[in-house]
Amino acid sequence: MKCCISADGKRMMSMEEFKRWLKQFDADKDGKINRAELENAVRGAGGWFVSMKASRGLLSADSNGNGFIDDSEINSLVDFAQKHLGVRIIQL
Repeated sequence: MKCCISADGKRMMSMEEFKRWLKQFDADKDGKINRAELENAVRGAGGWFVSMKASRGLLSADSNGNGFIDDSEINSLVDFAQKHLGVRIIQL
């Protein structure tokens, strides 16, 4: 689904594709996404107000408050991604 774009211009991807896409921003390869890495994801998606959006995304998804988004919290990031990262997560 690399090339599928929805009518509203968002890149469509499955949840697994979203996870793989997000993991490419895991610069230190620790399996978690920190604020700086989420900023890079927002920037990579062409977003503006990168720092503010990354802070909001981290706050919305980081359920245990440790400052990272780990595998168990990635599902919580979907709403943020659909609003701010120009993606649409679809069910297969």
